[in-house]
Amino acid sequence: MHMKTIIDNFSTDSGNYAKYRPTYPKEFIEEISHHVNYKKSALDIGTGNGQVAVVLSEIFAQVNAIDISENQLKNAIQLPNIEYQVSRAEETPFYNQYFDLITVGQAFHWFDFDAFYEEAKRILKPGGVLALFGYGVLRGSADFNAKMNVFYEEVIGSYWDKERIYIDEKYQNINFPFNEINLSKDYFIKVNWTLAQLKGYLESWSAVKKYEKQNNENPVEDFIQLLSGIEKVSLEFPIFYRIGSLK
Repeated sequence: MHMKTIIDNFSTDSGNYAKYRPTYPKEFIEEISHHVNYKKSALDIGTGNGQVAVVLSEIFAQVNAIDISENQLKNAIQLPNIEYQVSRAEETPFYNQYFDLITVGQAFHWFDFDAFYEEAKRILKPGGVLALFGYGVLRGSADFNAKMNVFYEEVIGSYWDKERIYIDEKYQNINFPFNEINLSKDYFIKVNWTLAQLKGYLESWSAVKKYEKQNNENPVEDFIQLLSGIEKVSLEFPIFYRIGSLK
C-alpha cells in the first residue's frame, strides 16, 4: 500500500516555531487523561518542541514523543521521563498494545489517516484513548477579527496546503473509528501578546513562508502595520478535538 508522502513544513526555522507556538492549557490535557484507565505510558505524536509531552510527563510514568523533524526535536524540552525520537506517525517503533494514551496536537491533518488509525490501534492498549486536537484561527476584538479574516482568507488564503481544510472544519470532516468521548466544556488557549510576539507567531505559519518565498516579501509586516499603536493584544485560540477509546 502506498502511504501519503511525508510533508514537513516545520524543520526550517524550528527555533522560532518552538518560541512562538501557543501552549495548550494544562487543564485540557488533564481532562483528556481522566478518561484513561492507567497512567503508565503515553505517546505524543508530532510533538514538535514537546509542549504536550511535558504536560503528559507530569501525569504519566513514561512518555514517548515522536516527530518527523529532527530539527524540531533539537528544540524539545528535555525531562527524565520523556524519550524523544524521529519517527513518522504511521510506522512507529513501539510494541503492540503499549500505550494508555496517544495524543496528536495540531498534526493529524498531515497524516495518512487510514494508515495512522491502523498503527494507533496496534500500539494502544485495550481501552486505550486516542486524542486528536488542534486550535483554530486566533480571535480578539471585533476589529482585530475583521482584519485577521482578510489576512487569513484573502492575503495568504491561496498559500495554505490543502490539509488546512481539516483545521478550518475542526476535524469534523474526518472519519474517526473510535468510541467518541466529549469533554466537559470548551477550551481555549489564551494569550496576551505584544505585536512582536504576534508577528513572530504569524511568521511561523506555513502559508506565510510560502507567500514570502514566492513574492519575496513578508505579508505579516502590512498586517502588523494595521494594528500599530496597540501595545498588547488579548487573543484566544478555540481548541477543537476528536477523542475516543479503542472500539
